[in-house]
Amino acid sequence: MAFSLSYSAIGNYGLRSCMTVANRDSDGTFGQAMFLKISKSRESSKVSVATDFPPVVVQQPPWRDQVATKERKLAAWTSVRQDRWEGELVVEGEIPQWLNGTYLRNGPGLWHIGDYNFRHLFDGYATIVRLHFENGRLVMAHRQIESDAYKAARKNNKLCYREFSEVPKHDNILAYIGDLANLFSGASLTDNANTGIVQLGDGRVVCLTETIKGSIVINPNNLETLGKFEYSDSLGTLVHSAHPIVTASEFLTLLPDLLNPGYQVVRMEPGSNERKVIGRVDCRGGPSPGWVHSFPVTEHYVVVPEMPLRYCAQNLLRAEPTPLYKFEWHPESKGFMHVMCKASGKLGSCTSMQFATSASEIMQATQTMFWCFVVASVEVPLFVTFHYINAYEDKDEDGRVTGVIVDCCEHNANPAILDKLRLQNLRSWSGEDVLPDARVGRFKIPLDGSPKGELVDALNPDEHGRGMDMCSINPAYLGKKYRYAYACGAQRPCNFPNTITKIDFEDKKAKSWYDEGSVPSEPYFVARPGATKEDDGVVISMVSDKNGEGYALILDASSFEEIARAKFPYGLPYGLHGCWVPKC
Repeated sequence: MAFSLSYSAIGNYGLRSCMTVANRDSDGTFGQAMFLKISKSRESSKVSVATDFPPVVVQQPPWRDQVATKERKLAAWTSVRQDRWEGELVVEGEIPQWLNGTYLRNGPGLWHIGDYNFRHLFDGYATIVRLHFENGRLVMAHRQIESDAYKAARKNNKLCYREFSEVPKHDNILAYIGDLANLFSGASLTDNANTGIVQLGDGRVVCLTETIKGSIVINPNNLETLGKFEYSDSLGTLVHSAHPIVTASEFLTLLPDLLNPGYQVVRMEPGSNERKVIGRVDCRGGPSPGWVHSFPVTEHYVVVPEMPLRYCAQNLLRAEPTPLYKFEWHPESKGFMHVMCKASGKLGSCTSMQFATSASEIMQATQTMFWCFVVASVEVPLFVTFHYINAYEDKDEDGRVTGVIVDCCEHNANPAILDKLRLQNLRSWSGEDVLPDARVGRFKIPLDGSPKGELVDALNPDEHGRGMDMCSINPAYLGKKYRYAYACGAQRPCNFPNTITKIDFEDKKAKSWYDEGSVPSEPYFVARPGATKEDDGVVISMVSDKNGEGYALILDASSFEEIARAKFPYGLPYGLHGCWVPKC
């Protein structure tokens, strides 16, 4: 049963994640760790104080399908072996003593119900993985998010909510009609929060997907599902961006309007569950809004992308998926970038939109904050991107803002990448080079009234193997001019990004870490406390290796050399996105 979680109800669980070791449940379902000092080495690496692996008792509930043995070769694309586990890991190499905190990673982890196998990577029920670092030691845990969709599937041994590509099977026409009615109200949409995870400015940790009802609060210490994050406003939309912009002072996101095509830009303050509208952007092309899985911001602007890969109501109603699932490719509708001034939030919702026509109007909008101005709305070349890397304001020699630069993982205006993520395609790879090309795309958006912007390569795509996705930066440089990004690139031939790559925008070079046959998940940058250089820190990832096993990986972000790894007790499914919860 869903219930409201206000700040007073759950307090500062995120802040309390500073506890030394993750809490254990009393039911005995977590693995039990034994502490042991060891002295073996791996390729001349020092082995830190750690533990033997706890005994792993794999209990397969009757509602879960057994994955075929041949599919266990690469654990990335197979269901998690059990609901949860916790224990300290053996560390090979040395974890920096300054690295104290918790890395949380979200992603789909269960793709089977009874004898039914899900079709797409994005369908899986959410699995949270926790890496807790303290004094050179590492404790790992994982647990399923107990969404309504997951609990209903477990109880009924079948799909009960609409997932990314899956629709519940109906016994009769009346049940089907009822499901359609529930679709329009949002009741049949999933709350399976399997995409992102963020720590709000007040400490709460929220797991997210693209349905608003799929916003779920967890305890970062033991990964317990605490309940729904209930928004207290009356905006009434069903979907939002899966990647809000979250800082210590605010939460920004986009709400696509499927009936009157456009986007609301909203802000929420720490400690609040109420979103306030900054402004609205009307779509300039197409029958519906473009998909906004993520979006970028600068110090003073929100950039609202309008991609020609657009939401499609007809595909939402289909019982069987199309190659583009809930979307449709409309190249004739063109692509656009809209740049909106941020409002202070002190004056509440904006009720009017204007287009600034001069530099003085832009300055007045920024200073007075009485209105939210769309300072630019430009046509750009066709593009397909799920993840934006960063954005910043381009300035002339006198420090005046002349434009906005937006970097993204761009798939060469080819939406076919969506269908490449079918589980059958991922599991059946036989060595061909089938990963569609991708690049670091750079939008150049003028603020001088020009009608068009540019989209260029930020560097030669061959530098990163013409593969590019799952990106992160030093968060201190969010919305500012920056030099480095970390992402998954490609060592070809491959069918999925298989390297961890550091991009240097100044030198226009890339350096990659690669383990043959393995699939790394999103690299996440954590800065060293007190660091003054942008790349002074570590990069954390989780890797599925070719032997069906997996490990946590820590790279020195500056040299991009491996400094430590810790083997998991068994391979884990591929994960999507993570966040860092520092120790207080």
